[in-house]
Amino acid sequence: MTQPIRGVLAPVLTPFKADLSPDRERFIAHCKWLLSQNCGLAPFGTTSEGNSLAAEERATLLDSLVAAGINTSRMMPGTGCCSITETVKLTAQAVKHGCAGVLMLPPFYYKSVTEEGLYRYFSEVVQRVGDARLKIYLYHIPPVAVVGITTALVERLLKSYPNAIAGMKDSSGDWTNTKTFLDAFGVRAGRAVSPDARSSSDPATDTQTTFDVFVGSESFLLANMRNGGVGTISATANVNPAAIYKLYAEWTNADADDQQAKLNVVRDVFGEKYPMISALKQAIAIYANDPAWRMVRPPLVELTAEQAKTLTAELKAISFTMPGLLKR
Repeated sequence: MTQPIRGVLAPVLTPFKADLSPDRERFIAHCKWLLSQNCGLAPFGTTSEGNSLAAEERATLLDSLVAAGINTSRMMPGTGCCSITETVKLTAQAVKHGCAGVLMLPPFYYKSVTEEGLYRYFSEVVQRVGDARLKIYLYHIPPVAVVGITTALVERLLKSYPNAIAGMKDSSGDWTNTKTFLDAFGVRAGRAVSPDARSSSDPATDTQTTFDVFVGSESFLLANMRNGGVGTISATANVNPAAIYKLYAEWTNADADDQQAKLNVVRDVFGEKYPMISALKQAIAIYANDPAWRMVRPPLVELTAEQAKTLTAELKAISFTMPGLLKR
């Protein structure tokens, strides 16, 4: 890809049928709606219940998106698995389909693993995929995975694979951590350049050392943009994509702080008192008039009737809408 993927991406919610199999029809329709709202696609992430899906299910759904004519240049599927074999298979498929990049968890089952072990894992993936088009965005989400991404690991990977390691998503929930990565890789004008490139005559033209930082919540979007980040990959982009994209596009405007504050209000409704994935699916069920959207895969559970009633009232109280969403 000549243009790196940036902006607002949604870790696309995965709808399920009553038998808990993925609902391709609803999945494709949701992806089309997100794209119509200037929102890119990061299917098979945490909010997608990606680790509740078998690798074969992820592969089938990605093939379905491609068959439906979904623009793969706006797509960053999650391909990270504990198994190198599965990670390589899913990653190679995404590259073959022309996806702009892949979002890759570290292998997360074994804890307290060394930097050397993680380096070997990512190295194996890069080498086995063996495709110059590969763009990996490292996925740092220690609240869930526990195993995290460090600046030292990124430094090693960039030195060995400057073309393949494209950036990261920081879902630590800690702005200080995000700022550490932004500072460590010399952010300039929305681009992050590895320390080795700082002494070059023209770092801005050194595309091989680009390292783009996405935040995992739009609550940090404005701060990320002001410090050289490139956007957000956020759960609530599934339901509030247009407003999040507006701030991404207008972050230099005088009302940017007000826009950020309004985004935070919506985020807080979904994240403060409800299990977020279930609440987001409930919201789509409400605004699409489609109760089937409530379904989640165990071990997750749907909102209770009382929770659903409260969520509906809270969204109404803030005049929340999902413009353009097709109703059933």
